Amino acid sequence: MTTPDVLGSYWTVAGPVEIGTGREWSLFDWPDRCAHAARVGMTGLGIWHTDLEHLLETRTLGEIRSIFVDAGLRDLEVEFLDDWFVEPGDPRRTASDARRDLLFTAAVELGAHHVKLGNLRRTTASRAQLTDGFAAMCADAANRGAPPLAYELMPFDVNAPSLAAVCEIVSASDPAQGGIAIDTWHLGKLAVTPEDLAAIPPGRLTYVELSDGQLADMPDRSRETTRHRRLPGEGEFDIPGYVAALRGLGYTGPWGVEVLSDALRALPIDEIFDRTATTTSAALAAPVAAEGV
Repeated sequence: MTTPDVLGSYWTVAGPVEIGTGREWSLFDWPDRCAHAARVGMTGLGIWHTDLEHLLETRTLGEIRSIFVDAGLRDLEVEFLDDWFVEPGDPRRTASDARRDLLFTAAVELGAHHVKLGNLRRTTASRAQLTDGFAAMCADAANRGAPPLAYELMPFDVNAPSLAAVCEIVSASDPAQGGIAIDTWHLGKLAVTPEDLAAIPPGRLTYVELSDGQLADMPDRSRETTRHRRLPGEGEFDIPGYVAALRGLGYTGPWGVEVLSDALRALPIDEIFDRTATTTSAALAAPVAAEGV
């Protein structure tokens, strides 16, 4: 059996950042992140838009790409885009379009696997507005030579807090250019079972992230999501079941690890990468062992 491709998502390996409240760019330099990812056997990393802006203060996209490739890495995630469905002329859309330019340009030059987007800002819109907007975004990405767009399913999406809703939103786009991003944290919190994942249409599963946690919600769900996630296999979610179901849908990776955790962020960089790689490798091996493959 080949070793699964594992991508260290940005928030997992960024260290002591302040999500949504302050400095979001990482104090861990890009060459150090790439070197540690390669050391523990990961195949890639993620970059958040504010971290990308910070990196570009001292390096070009070409230099960022060279550091990544020279470390032996190949899978790169670029994120995150909000308010792409807001009507043109709205200040929110103007800001979103500027970020879109940054992310699409970076995704092309960095050879990204995908660009992740969704509705973290909880901006309201009709289903038709989202479906049409996503299709238009995918067409724009294709025209620019950008990689597929991945719409992330999450409970906080006020317009599409269900698997069926997200499937509908991506349905009008070119399957080669747009699909769904699945995070097991959100599956667990939405009580989506492994069996439920069969509803994802063929060819629409663009990207998967692994994250564990407790089934019962904490009083502040937003705080729980950004501060109290657990590494795969260290919580109560059915990670082996999710992995087996997603593999059954034809997903071959990369497997992102997105663990937003105060405890993990407080560790030294080598321990962050070591723990992430060890737990994720075990979680990805568990379903294979269970199936006797």
